[in-house]
Amino acid sequence: MAKRSKSPGGSNLGGSGVMQQIQQLQEQMLKAQEELKNEVVSGSAGGGAVTVEVTGDQRILSVALDPGLIEDGDQELLQDLVLAAVNQGLEESRKLAESKLGPLAGQGLPF
Repeated sequence: MAKRSKSPGGSNLGGSGVMQQIQQLQEQMLKAQEELKNEVVSGSAGGGAVTVEVTGDQRILSVALDPGLIEDGDQELLQDLVLAAVNQGLEESRKLAESKLGPLAGQGLPF
């Protein structure tokens, strides 16, 4: 009778069940990544004077500026607020991705 190879941890590597689990995990990851493309989060700064919309796959969709910011003419303040809003939007996007993909990454494979 032929023996199956085992990993150092002692699990079977020779079963089709492992390959099936890997394929299912890959399909779940691809589905979650596609869903992230369609979800939108936002970040803002200056009490909402600058708002940025970001997709779950970290693409900036829009930047909205309060017209009063432009009228004031404070370029440095405007740049700082845009930067802060973009960074907050990206952070929200990362959190969204982690919430969607994190459970998949934590499933662990049996080897």
